[in-house]
Amino acid sequence: MSKPTVVLLHGVGLDHTMWEPTATLLTDRFTVLTPDLPGHGTRPPADDKVTLADLADGVADRIPAGSHLVGFSLGALVAQHLALHRPELAATLTSVSSVCRRTPEEREAVLARLGRAESDFTASTAASLERWYAGTGVDPHWVARTEATLRDNDVRSFLNCYRVFATADAELGPDLASITTRALAVTGENDPGSTPEMTHRLASALPHCRAVVVPEARHMLPVERPETFVDCLTTFIGECAHA
Repeated sequence: MSKPTVVLLHGVGLDHTMWEPTATLLTDRFTVLTPDLPGHGTRPPADDKVTLADLADGVADRIPAGSHLVGFSLGALVAQHLALHRPELAATLTSVSSVCRRTPEEREAVLARLGRAESDFTASTAASLERWYAGTGVDPHWVARTEATLRDNDVRSFLNCYRVFATADAELGPDLASITTRALAVTGENDPGSTPEMTHRLASALPHCRAVVVPEARHMLPVERPETFVDCLTTFIGECAHA
């Protein structure tokens, strides 16, 4: 009997390799797909006009119908867009470390980070690593791999995709109630950008969604706490399968 498919969509400036700790724990039960988003990894750079729809369309043909969609950060917005516009692809929807309907203050903060990346990409990368990993005890090997992936970006492509990340939640916000897929929203208690408040906001906006906040975890939940994350994800998928 064929295994169900889980599709893991990475965050802005990252690529499929961020999912290795998670994918290793899933491959015994699922067919795991980890496509690179347009503008990332092995894909051509994203141009100045790239939109959330472009990013979603750029992976849709790599996703079998009835997959369990799992998106991290920017990937969560892509997964939500797919669940909204291509619902046949989504058996379930899991949003990891996702933003949702940013307040004016939250939007100002992310646009300030975009501005810093435009003016000093190297310093912006260092600040991201600090936000994501400070105090977590994650193996330095994984921190170094994340840093290498970020530094390998085409800077203009990264900025174009970061702009999508910074603004697309406003585009999605009014339509979240139309997503009927059973959903999970999960984040770390100490995530300073995709906060627990945002996760509860997302769970309230989606008709069939629960929120989970992982104690003491930060933004890179699938790298920092892969066992905890996989347990949460597989429990949710199992409950949906038997509903």
